[in-house]
Amino acid sequence: MVDYHSTNNQSAGGAQTYMEQENDWDRDLLLDPAWEKQQRKTFTAWCNSHLRKAGTQIENIEEDFRDGLKLMLLLEVISGERLPKPERGKMRVHKINNVNKALDFIASKGVKLVSIGAEEIVDGNAKMTLGMIWTIILRFAIQDISVEETSAKEGLLLWCQRKTAPYKNVNVQNFHISWKDGLAFNALIHRHRPDLIDYDSLRKDDPVTNLNNAFEVAEKHLDIPKMLDAEDIVGTVRPDEKAIMTYVSCFYHAFSGAQKAETAANRICKVLAVNQENEQMMEDYEKLASDLLEWIRRTIPWLENRTQEKTVKDLQAKQEDFRDYRTVHKPPKVQEKCQLEISFNTLQTKLRLSNRPAFMPSEGRMVSDINTAWHTLEGAEKGYEEWILSEIRRLERLEHLAEKFHQKAAIHESWTDGKEAMLTQKDYETSTLSEVKALLRKHEAFESDLAAHQDRVEQIAAIAQELNELDYYDAASVNARCQKICEQWDILGSLTHSRKESLERTEKQLESIDELYLEYAKRAAPFNNWMEGAMEDLQDMFIVHNIEEIQGLISAHEQFKSTLPEANKEREAIQAIQAEVQRIAQSNGIKLSGANPYTTITPQSIDSKWEKAMTMVPQRDCALQDELNKQNSNDSLRATFAAQANSVGAYIQAKMEEIGRISIEMNGTLEDQLTNLKDYQKTIMSYMPEINKLEGHHQQIQEALIFDNQYTSYTMEHLRVGWEQLLTTIARTINEVENQILTRDAKGISQEQLFEYRASFNHFDKKRSGQMVSDDFRALLISTGNSLGDGEFNRIMGIVDPNSSGFVTFQAFIDFMSRETTDTDTADQVIASFKILAGDKNFITADELRRELPPDQAEYCIARMAPYAGPDGVPGALDYMSFSTALYGESDL
Repeated sequence: MVDYHSTNNQSAGGAQTYMEQENDWDRDLLLDPAWEKQQRKTFTAWCNSHLRKAGTQIENIEEDFRDGLKLMLLLEVISGERLPKPERGKMRVHKINNVNKALDFIASKGVKLVSIGAEEIVDGNAKMTLGMIWTIILRFAIQDISVEETSAKEGLLLWCQRKTAPYKNVNVQNFHISWKDGLAFNALIHRHRPDLIDYDSLRKDDPVTNLNNAFEVAEKHLDIPKMLDAEDIVGTVRPDEKAIMTYVSCFYHAFSGAQKAETAANRICKVLAVNQENEQMMEDYEKLASDLLEWIRRTIPWLENRTQEKTVKDLQAKQEDFRDYRTVHKPPKVQEKCQLEISFNTLQTKLRLSNRPAFMPSEGRMVSDINTAWHTLEGAEKGYEEWILSEIRRLERLEHLAEKFHQKAAIHESWTDGKEAMLTQKDYETSTLSEVKALLRKHEAFESDLAAHQDRVEQIAAIAQELNELDYYDAASVNARCQKICEQWDILGSLTHSRKESLERTEKQLESIDELYLEYAKRAAPFNNWMEGAMEDLQDMFIVHNIEEIQGLISAHEQFKSTLPEANKEREAIQAIQAEVQRIAQSNGIKLSGANPYTTITPQSIDSKWEKAMTMVPQRDCALQDELNKQNSNDSLRATFAAQANSVGAYIQAKMEEIGRISIEMNGTLEDQLTNLKDYQKTIMSYMPEINKLEGHHQQIQEALIFDNQYTSYTMEHLRVGWEQLLTTIARTINEVENQILTRDAKGISQEQLFEYRASFNHFDKKRSGQMVSDDFRALLISTGNSLGDGEFNRIMGIVDPNSSGFVTFQAFIDFMSRETTDTDTADQVIASFKILAGDKNFITADELRRELPPDQAEYCIARMAPYAGPDGVPGALDYMSFSTALYGESDL
């Protein structure tokens, strides 16, 4: 049974008013036979449950207390105090004196006895005797029951309601009819000892069975004597309230010891669960930070690699790899970075709420370190993209120049083929004068041709030099070929000069010159050179990047075509010279010796080259038209991309400004704000198809090798950064509201307080940035009623700005205010809870931890508790005091 001795050590003054009210009971109700019967049984059983500790009991409650002896004995047992020595005489005066001693002891405990005198007890007045016993029960069994600032009857009723709330068909509202069906008694037992009651098998329509089951189990297993008969309760319209309260109080005291242990265990479990969760979050942060930094470390060297490729195709493969990095590999890392920041902020909030030291990540893994590494990554990424584009331009230019070089070199080498042998001939030594003069004129024509080819040689050398300056991969072979051409050109120049001198020495011997042949040769050579140059230009490759450039080429081509009629007249004039030669020879019977001695250019070759050039003109028209169509298509791509980019850019800018206003001007409850923010986040994420659409346009732009866009100032890189910043900002804002909810729920801050904190913070946040400098924060604290010296203000700044950033956020402000206005678990509370589990010892054993705590948390404590070093320890004793203080850091020691 329950030990009531501790009640006598408490002050009775606070209970005086309550006892006066409880003693003011309607005594006429005891005349109800059913209620009097229930009180007799209940009070008799209650008295016997205590008297049996002294080896005695009563049979008839009004008879057995008449001499006062057993009444005094009952008071000594339940109070643990000695009463004055009783008188052993049998006379009425002796009995009255003994009863008065008992009544005086009851009055000394702060109980006001109304209309109860010793004579009435000695005379066996049943009504007064039951009233006296009820007064004793109230004082020693019910008065000290306290649940959430309610006491006695209200506290006992609240305790019953709390314990039976989860059970079906149980609704405890009073101490009479709420207990008639017996389910409430069974629910109390099952709540504390579920192994004793099969609650689901009970039926509400069988109250006798339910009551007997509860009374028998309580008597057998809980040492609570049977105080009522089930038939008496069921057979009464309204069971006696005092009898039920007496019976229920026995259940309360039987389970109160277990409740203390359960409360202590729950407190320890709560503290350990918070610590385990925080440690897991720390491990998760460290791993995620390490993985992200390792990925950045491996990626940056790849982005900084500037190994040059030999062809555009090879470089485009690199560009495709970079595009895969941008669209496939990087986006998940952006999400990991955002999640890392959210996890870090949530962890710090939980640590502050649970009064734990702030989390300091390993060296090099702070959020700022990750942001720095990320900034380096984005810088390398931008540089790599710019390098790829510049390399593509460079290689395109190199390939164009190389093709042009080899084309011009092949034409020149074809022209110089055999010229060296021709210039070294000594045919003039055996020639006639006319033949020598012919050779001289021919040589003059050759010199003219040689001078015309000088430009081509200079062009070849200039192209070779440009290829060297642009670091062309096959520059060695280009240089060798150019060197050979230049050396050969110098030899031809020297040989030409030598041959001319030889011919001039014999010129005086040459008189017969065919003027027509000479004129033909002089006019045919430049015309032939012009045709070769025209054909070379018609076959020339071109690279343009916009409509203006292709239109310039088309204009130049049209200008060239406008010269063709004049050129055709020159061709016809040259052919007329050859026709005149034939006419004179035929008319004068002259037999021509062969070809024109002054030139190798025949009329047939001129006509052949002219016809070939005329076929190239329409081909050039088609090529230029195709390029114009391509540039028109590229311009359309530019316009399409620009329209989408301008729309997306404006959207991102508007949303960034809008989320800035939302984060400062939040209205409604935190749950409403969180719901609105998540809905707002979904609205923003629904815009993702527009971003993907823009990425598609950007890919088409890159595949078309378009490098500029006059229709928009936005670049894809700019918009990507803006979009990622928008997503990160809304995620951070949601996280701030979630942390505010955690703070409110953990600290018990009302919605009105949060609104007041927000309004005060916004008033002093002059820049509307969501954070304020120290001077504004000092003004904010003063406005809340804090009188601050420099030392106190520096202490507060150390709490709200542990990293000394110079700024205070709203979350840090409400954490500080909640810390100052609410209580949290402390090391002393945890130590007190461990002491309860240890049976008031200064140490605890592993077996005790395993018995009182869940398995995982018991092993957690055993693994971290140091051996107990005190003199009163036993083998295997563990130091729970140092373990508890370590949970909260040195600040709680």
